[in-house]
Amino acid sequence: MDQGTRGELISRLAEAVRSVTTVHPLRVAIDGPPAAGKTTLADELAVVLRARDRDVIRATIDDFLFPRARRYRRGQYSAEGCYFDAHDHTALCRVLLDPLGPGGDRRFQHAVHDRDTDTPSSPPAMTAPADAVLLFDGVFLLRPELIDRWDLRIFVSVPFEQTVDRARNRGTALAGSTGDTAEIERTWRNRYIPSQQLYFVTARPADHADIIVYNDQLQRPTWEVRPHSSTK
Repeated sequence: MDQGTRGELISRLAEAVRSVTTVHPLRVAIDGPPAAGKTTLADELAVVLRARDRDVIRATIDDFLFPRARRYRRGQYSAEGCYFDAHDHTALCRVLLDPLGPGGDRRFQHAVHDRDTDTPSSPPAMTAPADAVLLFDGVFLLRPELIDRWDLRIFVSVPFEQTVDRARNRGTALAGSTGDTAEIERTWRNRYIPSQQLYFVTARPADHADIIVYNDQLQRPTWEVRPHSSTK
C-alpha cells in the first residue's frame, strides 16, 4: 500500500502504463462503482501521458449502452437489468477493443450509442498508432466477457455509501437544487449499489486488478500495485 498526493498517484499510474509493453495499442481499463471518480482519474492520467508524448484514446462505457428500452426492460430499478442489460459488450469488442488488440488492424470507433438522444452513434473510424494508449473508464469492466481484453486493469474503490453522497452532491450541483436528491438516492440504493454487489460476488473484480486505487480521500488517495506481466 502507498499513500500520497493526487499528483503522485497519477504519476505512479503513468509509470505503470509505461512499464507494460505490447505490440499493439495498450488497452487500460479503469473500473469501479458509479461516482467512484473513474472518469476524472482517466482524464487526469490522459493529460500526463499526452505531456509525455503518448497518443491517448479516451473512451467510456457510457458510449456503449444498449437503447433505453432494453436497458430497463426488467424495470427502472432492477439491479439485474443494470448488470446484464445495460451495455453492448459485443459491439465494444468489435469496434474498439479487438481492433486495438493482438492481430487487430488498429482501426477503431470510440462509440456506438448516444446516451442523450438514445440513438445509435457511428463516429468516423480512426487508426491508432501502435504505441497508443486506450484509457477506458466505466462500470463492470473486469467481468468475464471483457477480462482478457485489457492489458492493464485499474480498479477504483470507494465505499458504497460515499458514492451515494457524491452522486447526491453532483446532482445538486448540476441541477442547482435538491429536487432530484430522492430520485438519485433511490436509483443508487435500488439499482446501482445492488448491481455492484452482484458484480463483486460473481466477477470478483478486485481480484483481477493490477492496481487498486482507494479513492475515498480524493487528495490523499491510497493505492496498491500488484505484479504484472510486462509483455502481451
